Amino acid sequence: MNELNDSVPASPPKASRLSKSKFLSGLQCHKRLYLEIHQPFLATKPDAATQAMFEMGTEVGELARSRFPGGVLVTAGYRQSEAALAQTAALIEDPAVPAIFEAAFLHAGVLIRADVLERVPAEEGQPCGWRLIEVKSSTRVKDIHLEDLAIQSEVIVGAGLTLVSVSLMHINTGYLYRNGTIDLTELFAIQDLSEAVAQRRADVPGRLAEMTSMLLQPQAPAIEPDRHCHTPYDCPFWDHCTKDKPERWIHYLPGSKQVVGQLTQQGVMTIDEIPAGTKLSPVQRRVKENVEWVSAKLGTVLQAVKYPVHHLDFETVMMAVPRFSETRPYQALPVQWSNHIEQETGELRHEEFLHKDVSDPRRVLAESLLESLGEKGSICVYSPYERSILEQLSVAIPSLKPALSRLIARLWDLFPIIRDHYYHPAFGGSYSIKSVLPAMVHSLAYDDLAIKEGGHAASQYYRMVFVETDWIERATIEESLLRYCERDTLAMVELRRALQEKAQGKAD
Repeated sequence: MNELNDSVPASPPKASRLSKSKFLSGLQCHKRLYLEIHQPFLATKPDAATQAMFEMGTEVGELARSRFPGGVLVTAGYRQSEAALAQTAALIEDPAVPAIFEAAFLHAGVLIRADVLERVPAEEGQPCGWRLIEVKSSTRVKDIHLEDLAIQSEVIVGAGLTLVSVSLMHINTGYLYRNGTIDLTELFAIQDLSEAVAQRRADVPGRLAEMTSMLLQPQAPAIEPDRHCHTPYDCPFWDHCTKDKPERWIHYLPGSKQVVGQLTQQGVMTIDEIPAGTKLSPVQRRVKENVEWVSAKLGTVLQAVKYPVHHLDFETVMMAVPRFSETRPYQALPVQWSNHIEQETGELRHEEFLHKDVSDPRRVLAESLLESLGEKGSICVYSPYERSILEQLSVAIPSLKPALSRLIARLWDLFPIIRDHYYHPAFGGSYSIKSVLPAMVHSLAYDDLAIKEGGHAASQYYRMVFVETDWIERATIEESLLRYCERDTLAMVELRRALQEKAQGKAD
């Protein structure tokens, strides 16, 4: 049995074939790459929301191929490298093939699969060349995309092909969809990055040599966890690499990581060791003091609420490929709401809405919401998000704008009230409702729910409406979505009550 540490690899180190994803891991951290190759079982599995992002990327990649009519897909899977290389070679030799999807190339011990390789016809005696196009579900060019294209370019050119240009194909959020067929030329933007990628490509051979040498070492490099663990992506080995860190490790200090970096350079290892006089934000100061704190003004700000108090939460879905007229890629579309209504007597009633079919949810959701919220009482929320959704609805449905504007005027945000007037050490410096709730209302949390956070809710909603065909599974997802949204608004009710008790205790 392998010991769960990174001092001894799962098997004796040997030369390993790299991929573009492994190369990018190595750019982020050599230790991450070493563990991915030799001890992948130490990684934390991606959560449901992260997995949903992967699936969205796959969906966007498949749709992007439609921009290249006649293109041919290399069908061999990612574990069938020899077959993929052979299929790619045959397609390259066939002049009738205008583009190749998932083309496979091997050079200098690195195997890559290219999203799109477009054939560029020969001109004036010049042989034909190729255009490399990487497809991303993101909305802009990022630094990591240049590194991605650099390693692909190095391998493709090393394998003997001529690259005429290198581009990134990404989602254009400026595209406004109107009924009918999606305009792929508008949905996707293609940016030529040849010059920028060429500059990065010059560093690839040296970086590969460093990674290859590092991977042959008997143990993982001793690299301390730091900001690089979260840039450009969260490292799946974070939990493993930090498992022995103290409970009050300096990197758990919230807010500016620049402050953390400066303190680390001074030799500060825990939050309790932060020297007096260090400039800290209010939240960082609360975390350092590590005691419960109640503002003298808490009772006053809580009394500003007007009954009946509505506690409102939206759940939204953001689709890379818009499905409803007059919407844009990644536009947040509300599909669900929950409202816990508290009377001045303490009586509590719950109302809810969930849009369950493939039609545009906005008007029917807005109309049901207006009926539930009525004309009286504060509308308690826990972030500016609900305000932004209501503002978007008022623009999308002009006839309802006056009524929706009146709702906006009644919003009462609980988040800044807690942030500015109360702190508990169990918050750990986080004011998210997922951190605040269990600290203040011990009997209420999210652990018993099938859906525990918004990203997972959005992906499950999409699956329920647009993917799943089994009615039992659809019903199961529906119930999970309703219980999650209901918990968010019940949380606000109980948080208000808990805060009122804290304020009363402060007054006494």
